[in-house]
Amino acid sequence: MIPSRDYERNIFLNCPFDDEYQPLFRAVMFAVLTCGFRARCALEADDGGEVRIAKIQRIIRDSQLGIHDISRTELDLVTGLPRFNMPFELGLFLGAREFGAGQQKKKRALILDVERYRFQKFCSDISGQDIKAHEGHPEKAIRAVRNWLATSLDGSALLLSAGEVWRRYRIFADDLADLCHDFQLDPHDLQFVELRTLAEEWVALPAAMLLSAQD
Repeated sequence: MIPSRDYERNIFLNCPFDDEYQPLFRAVMFAVLTCGFRARCALEADDGGEVRIAKIQRIIRDSQLGIHDISRTELDLVTGLPRFNMPFELGLFLGAREFGAGQQKKKRALILDVERYRFQKFCSDISGQDIKAHEGHPEKAIRAVRNWLATSLDGSALLLSAGEVWRRYRIFADDLADLCHDFQLDPHDLQFVELRTLAEEWVALPAAMLLSAQD
């Protein structure tokens, strides 16, 4: 099947969706949007007629880039088992690059974890990949994403510095409650597509307004 026409701009976000991870997820998504790319993830559409794995495969097919956070290895308090969704979806993404044709061969992945070499204890098959550590801090996650995207562009475009993306993210995070109020949205019950739209609108504000904002 033919990839999306936005294939080179689409970034598949393969990250945890739980409340504890939300600060990191929002920071990663904001960095993606601020750098001029399009954030995609399994939460973007709720179609009861589409099997979840089919949705994920479709998004992977339509995305040249993928950000994969494999940090969730803790045992579930209810089941006593770990969750393997993120490593599984990373495998799908790498498999699409290896066995796909045409543009699929151009896929590039950023793999994140809490510690850089921790993955060797639970997912040693990806040894050789350049794993970046965010240490649970949104600022470090933003830096990893921004720097990776800068290398992905091969100098064809210049991005804001990681420090500037972080500064703008903090302002956006402070503004989010007011943005939700303006659009009559519940900031504690935002759907992914709503959060993405609010962030896209905010990122599109004139630079002069952002530069004059106070930390």
